[in-house]
Amino acid sequence: MARAFLKLVSGAKEGMNVPLPDDAPLVIGRNKGDLVLEDAMVSGRHLQILWKGDGYVARDLGSTNGTLVDGRLIREVTLRPGSEITVGNTRMVLFLASEDAGSTARAGSIANQLEIAWLLDEDLVELKGSPDRTGTPADVIGQDLRLPPGIIAVVEVVAGQDAGKVFRFTRGNVTVGRKMGEIPLSDPECSRRHAVIEVFGREMIYLRDLGSTNGTFHNGRKIGVCRIQSGDTLGVGKTVMKLDVKR
Repeated sequence: MARAFLKLVSGAKEGMNVPLPDDAPLVIGRNKGDLVLEDAMVSGRHLQILWKGDGYVARDLGSTNGTLVDGRLIREVTLRPGSEITVGNTRMVLFLASEDAGSTARAGSIANQLEIAWLLDEDLVELKGSPDRTGTPADVIGQDLRLPPGIIAVVEVVAGQDAGKVFRFTRGNVTVGRKMGEIPLSDPECSRRHAVIEVFGREMIYLRDLGSTNGTFHNGRKIGVCRIQSGDTLGVGKTVMKLDVKR
């Protein structure tokens, strides 16, 4: 039987984990439901997520402002591991682990279970957006997000003024910026707080632009937020970096 939960990665309840039952729908809404979001952009009964035999399905309940799954407006869609669901100002990611047969599959399942156990444990760590120097709330996961167990990740600069530099992740959220952050770059076209890389699991790594002046690029495509994986290129200003996640 599948085991899954939603990780809220932005919004008023950022950092919260919500288990998904297999035998009943999970209802999300502003006034009623299993997950209540105090957000004017969320309808009273906005969305439900339910198990339909071979996967979880997200079904919009006729909401006023709609539901986005992986950036697309939906009425009903089957979710996959890593699907990103946006309801009002809240963004959440689906984590799913299953019991598989076969040694390779079991190894992968064990890794997923460890990551899920780590994420559930993260509820004990306060996740909060702290204001930056201008007083504006920072749109990043709180400073206490830990790097998931067993993950070794590095970013190598392959083009630009800092070509050849390698930055190893020591935490779960890594900020890219001009002469600041965990990945400080010399590139004058890089904003002071340009982008953030968020690591929730081996297969759950996200790149997010932080309102930069010149934009953030994933494999040559300009993005706002997207899921990334080992071997992908990340572009900021005139700098190109490559993500490497050790297995």
